[in-house]
Amino acid sequence: MALSRRLLPLFLRRGAPVPARALSTAAAPAAVASEDDEEAITVKGVRISGRPLYMDMQATTPVDPRVLDAMLPFYLSRYGNPHSRTHLYGWESDAAVEDARARVASLVGADPREIFFTSGATECNNIAVKGVMRFYRERRRHVITTQTEHKCVLDSCRYLQQEGFEVTYLPVRKDGLVDLAQLEDAIRPDTGLVSVMAVNNEIGVVQPLEEIGRICKEKGVPFHTDAAQALGKIPIDVNRMGIGLMSLSGHKIYGPKGVGALYLRRRPRIRVEPQMNGGGQERGIRSGTVPTPLVVGFGAACEIAAQEMDYDHRCVSALQQRLLDGIRAQVDDIVINGSMEHRYPGNLNLSFAYVEGESLLMGLKEVAVSSGSACTSASLEPSYVLRALGVEEDMAHTSIRFGIGRFTTEEEVDRAIELTVHQVKKLRDMSPLYEMAKAGIDLKSIEWSQH
Repeated sequence: MALSRRLLPLFLRRGAPVPARALSTAAAPAAVASEDDEEAITVKGVRISGRPLYMDMQATTPVDPRVLDAMLPFYLSRYGNPHSRTHLYGWESDAAVEDARARVASLVGADPREIFFTSGATECNNIAVKGVMRFYRERRRHVITTQTEHKCVLDSCRYLQQEGFEVTYLPVRKDGLVDLAQLEDAIRPDTGLVSVMAVNNEIGVVQPLEEIGRICKEKGVPFHTDAAQALGKIPIDVNRMGIGLMSLSGHKIYGPKGVGALYLRRRPRIRVEPQMNGGGQERGIRSGTVPTPLVVGFGAACEIAAQEMDYDHRCVSALQQRLLDGIRAQVDDIVINGSMEHRYPGNLNLSFAYVEGESLLMGLKEVAVSSGSACTSASLEPSYVLRALGVEEDMAHTSIRFGIGRFTTEEEVDRAIELTVHQVKKLRDMSPLYEMAKAGIDLKSIEWSQH
């Protein structure tokens, strides 16, 4: 019997909450709770009768039970420090870390010696962008990235600008893809790094990694990609794609939070300046005790992904089509943000005309979705990713990102369709703009007066 199942009675005796459906993303369909409902949950002023359906897989994924099974022994009995060299506890933890390193490397076609464990993709991006440029600062003073990168890449580039480096922020086409000719023209003799995200976290667009890698190789420039949203979801081969540095995350592929990995090419060797000083762990690239249980979980998640990627992709594609068809059949004036041809199907970003996105989110209490990146969702500004695509501000404010994953069910998709359609129709019934548009009035031709 799996260890996590054997521990279940212990949690039950201590009164810990246990999900009713182990392999679904929600314990039960949630509904607005009545005042006398003793089972109701109230969080941040929102009162519902149960946990909502989870459709925010780009923000994070649930831990696969098989990953938890692999992790638990390293919390309970094999808890040695992997850097302890004088006894069994350290030796077995070190062996587990190296086994996990090999599993991560195998998923992306890398040598295990090219994998360095970190706390997550944000740390990897900081090491890659800042580390490369600082190491080669005497000869390389120029970075190229895109306007739709994750915020931690953009902020790292802005930080470099404060140190005197130059950064080119490439625009993207309306479908979210980078223009390869524009990228090639932007490369200069002093360009030290090209950083382009593999799969966009907000719109799911898959960039042409192999073509970008070829251009960078011909120009002699290291190619870095943030592959947090791509790992385990699309095939990655660092050699075929010409990737020099790559950022990976554990909690995006049904692994634990707090662990990630940086791929750093050995031949031809790419050097980085460490961003953290300490005991010299991870061959000096990232000092600090390696968290064995998290690393083991990350390795297990990568092994499962390697085995089930094709199956997951087929299931997720079918659910995405079911969701899109179900909403389109009942609601008009919907725009899909980003390319549908070059897209990871688990990410569906839709804009609903004549509906305010925040109002729609607040009305969808029974479905956990978002209006964009979890790292920037607190901002009231429209998504900078959608604005980079040329989406007008009013439509950018109406976007909802649906995230579908390994444990999403057809029943959950159907319930999400029902609730979304109901809420959109409800808000449009209250919208004079929708009524005017249906009456044939060109809203863009109206000159609105301010009072």
